[in-house]
Amino acid sequence: MKDRAATTLVLLSYDEREALEQLLPLLPLELFEEVVAIDPGSTDGTLELYAAHGIPVKFQKERGRGSAFRLATQIVTTPRVVFLSTDGNEDPRDLPRLMAGLDAGYDMIVAGRFVRAGSASDNSDDPLRIRKSATIAGSALIRLIWRSGVWDAINGFRAFQTDSLRRLNLDATMHDIELQSTIRAARMRMRILEIATREQRRM
Repeated sequence: MKDRAATTLVLLSYDEREALEQLLPLLPLELFEEVVAIDPGSTDGTLELYAAHGIPVKFQKERGRGSAFRLATQIVTTPRVVFLSTDGNEDPRDLPRLMAGLDAGYDMIVAGRFVRAGSASDNSDDPLRIRKSATIAGSALIRLIWRSGVWDAINGFRAFQTDSLRRLNLDATMHDIELQSTIRAARMRMRILEIATREQRRM
């Protein structure tokens, strides 16, 4: 098994103090060599909470999830990186499973909310399941065209070998970064693993 300490956990946030107060005690921070937050300038006490827990913050100049991913690509110094949103949707109990995929040598591991046994999505703000249906249909098309093997091409809860992430040369700036990384990894014939996750309600 590879050294799990050679991994950076990147926390993505913007005004998430209320959720972070509940989330931080649940994170297995001891598994990571480095933990860093990327934030565009929260004003609700999020930054102060990070400081109280000794978590350094890197400020992104441009808003957007894609911009945060791209900044992480530049600053991460460990061989592996895991991304976690801090709104509570993503289950921290899945972090060891993502890291196990890195141990096995996969280039990218995606936590999938759909189709796979044991998966579930939070549909509290999508009662007609429009987003869920559209994501599954779009992911199925990507599976067909590029053989990605992924049923949830847009979930941001994912992990990478850092060199593989850099080779993707991502340039999306918003939430389309996940879709772009899925398609490019598949086109480049990278090793992709999807694990089932149960999406939580936002804290």
